[in-house]
Amino acid sequence: MVGRRGPGLVGTMATAAVIGGTAAATSHAVDRRMDRKDAQKQQAADAQYAAVQSQADMEAMQAQMAEMQAQQAQMAMMAQQAQMAPAPAAPAPAAAPDLMSQLQQLAQLKDAGALTDDEYAAAKAKLLA
Repeated sequence: MVGRRGPGLVGTMATAAVIGGTAAATSHAVDRRMDRKDAQKQQAADAQYAAVQSQADMEAMQAQMAEMQAQQAQMAMMAQQAQMAPAPAAPAPAAAPDLMSQLQQLAQLKDAGALTDDEYAAAKAKLLA
C-alpha cells in the first residue's frame, strides 16, 4: 500500500473553501467600513455646505434688511420735508369769459347761418342763466 501524502482532494477543497469564505468576509467587512467612512465624509461635507449656505442666506437677509431700513428712513425724511414745506397756493380761478364777447360770437354764428333762431335763443338763455 502506498501511503498518502497531504490532506487529499476533499481536504484541499475544504481548505480552499474556508480561505475563500474568509477572504470574501474580510473583503465585505472592508467594503462596509469604507462605505461608512465615505458616508461620514459626505455628511461632513454636507454639513459644511449647509453652514456656508446658511451664512450666505443670513448675509443676503441682512442686506435686504439694511435696504428696507434705508428706504424707510428715506420715506420718513420725505414725509418730514413735506410737513415742513409750505402748502402750495391754490390755483387762481380761470378768468371768467367775457359774457359780452360770447354773446357777440353767438350773434355772428347766427348771422353766418351756422345757428338757427331757436339754437341762438337756447344758447343765449344758457349764457345769461
